Amino acid sequence: MKLLVSPINREEAKAAANGGADIIDVKNPKEGSLGANFPWIIRSVKEAISSIRPISATIGDLNYKPGTASLASLGAAVSGADYIKLGLYDIQTREQALDMSEHVVRSVKDYDPTKKVVISGYSDYKRINSIPVSDLPSVCAESGADVVMMDTGIKDGRSTFEFMTNAELSSFINSAHDLGLETAIAGTIKFEDIDALNQLGPDIIGVRGCVCGGDRTSSIQQHLVEELKSILV
Repeated sequence: MKLLVSPINREEAKAAANGGADIIDVKNPKEGSLGANFPWIIRSVKEAISSIRPISATIGDLNYKPGTASLASLGAAVSGADYIKLGLYDIQTREQALDMSEHVVRSVKDYDPTKKVVISGYSDYKRINSIPVSDLPSVCAESGADVVMMDTGIKDGRSTFEFMTNAELSSFINSAHDLGLETAIAGTIKFEDIDALNQLGPDIIGVRGCVCGGDRTSSIQQHLVEELKSILV
């Protein structure tokens, strides 16, 4: 299981990489769960650690604007991201989700087919009025995306495990694997959730708050990344 850690700047990215994170996921928490950071921040992180770790970049918790999503995804790819991550926040139907995903995939893959597209839904989809995450594996497979993910849309300290049962998480992971997709689980993941995640077996887990000492507005601490990495299977 790979560990994805989400820094906001070059210094945090170095701490995450030195702590053993497998993927460095540049984001901007001030703009939401999957808030987009600036192109120059993505480039600076890429320059600092690209030789040792792949770079991911979030492009936002987006509503139904395929053109906006396409331009943002291309911007992240040009800036150096190896994984480009889209959050389907204000998306109510499978048709909207597929349209968004297909255009993002085309924008990224036309530029560089080796880059990976991550489509994220939200485990708390009911309270944000978004598409059920159970619909996303088939959307991702049909659109040509590489990774299907879930996060929490509202960052209020509640974990993905509070919104979905282990059986629902297992079904999500198995459905995605059956379609040839990688899976990622995030959403206020805590150290006490790791035993369950080790049993569920997603390909990637995504964190920020738990390696910032429990406060995602604080800074990433290398020793906490090391500790988390050491208990993953």
